[in-house]
Amino acid sequence: MSSPVSSRLPVFPWDRLEPYKKTAAAHPDGIVDLSVGTPVDPVPEVVRRALVAAADSPGYPTVWGTGELRDALTGWCERRLGARGFAHTNVLPVVGSKELVAWLPTQLGLGAGDTVAHPRLAYPTYEVGARLCGATPVVYDDPTELDPAGLKLLWLNSPSNPTGAVLPKDELVRIVAWAREHGVLVLSDECYLELGWEAEPVSVLHPDVCGGSYEGIVAVHSLSKRSNLAGYRAAFVAGDAAVLGELLRIRKHGGMMTPAPVQAATVAALGDDAHVAEQRARYAARRGALRTALESHGFRIEHSEASLYLWATRDEPCWDTVAHLASLGILVAPGDFYGEAGERFVRVAFTATDERVEAAVKRLG
Repeated sequence: MSSPVSSRLPVFPWDRLEPYKKTAAAHPDGIVDLSVGTPVDPVPEVVRRALVAAADSPGYPTVWGTGELRDALTGWCERRLGARGFAHTNVLPVVGSKELVAWLPTQLGLGAGDTVAHPRLAYPTYEVGARLCGATPVVYDDPTELDPAGLKLLWLNSPSNPTGAVLPKDELVRIVAWAREHGVLVLSDECYLELGWEAEPVSVLHPDVCGGSYEGIVAVHSLSKRSNLAGYRAAFVAGDAAVLGELLRIRKHGGMMTPAPVQAATVAALGDDAHVAEQRARYAARRGALRTALESHGFRIEHSEASLYLWATRDEPCWDTVAHLASLGILVAPGDFYGEAGERFVRVAFTATDERVEAAVKRLG
């Protein structure tokens, strides 16, 4: 019998890929798994050294993090995002960004009668977060066309997962202004911001977007992709001090603490740009090789200006495409995992080793 919680959640989508994974794994040269955007390259040495140096951490860490961590977070936001006048009250570490996305509506006290909006094509956890607290998820193409009555939380995602689309600065300005006019909290998921290829992503925290005020806006950032730290669960939110202060109080009660060694590793990762440039170069090469191979194989690539994915179609149902690629030993994610609008697309991650990418290119040829 289903529990009350599981009955209000969608089916976990990745379970549906298992038969295709078995087909791909049966390829004589093994599977090329391009379905999940999980890093495969080494954790940077500077980060590992920091983690080891902080390994002797017998006491409880704090939810707000060390002063050094908060300095690193505020400094990075100012240096990389263009934020101005950031204080420690404008940042809060979290235990991976997925945890934050899933539980934020609950922690903000949302429930029945409230709505949470997210893009029509979107990371499924936005919907899950709304359903966990009993709120109603709604989708949008243009958020300013939503009915603001009851709308408490508006998710933006630029660069987008799954499409790699980037919201232009002027669009962000318009959306933030509309949300402030209607008292709607904006949460901007910017976890792929440092992975722009054909567009330069802009944060909602940039003064050209927010006007130098962080009221009503919070940005979500992760070190999983930029620094290969998915296994560390290192992420943070930044923006409206009043919102983050309330979250801090709630998260203290919940014991949502980033482990002390991970805090130290985060400080090191945010203080080093060299490894980010090296990782970008790896991804750029893999992206270029896969894009050329897919287009030569008859695919059309749409959006994909940023992020770690190619949004690809053969103008057929996405599961037919999944089956076709699985027969070549290549596993990809069906577009309908991210909403009905993706039913004729697949998401192709380029988070695979150079050797596996080379194998995929050969098979597509």
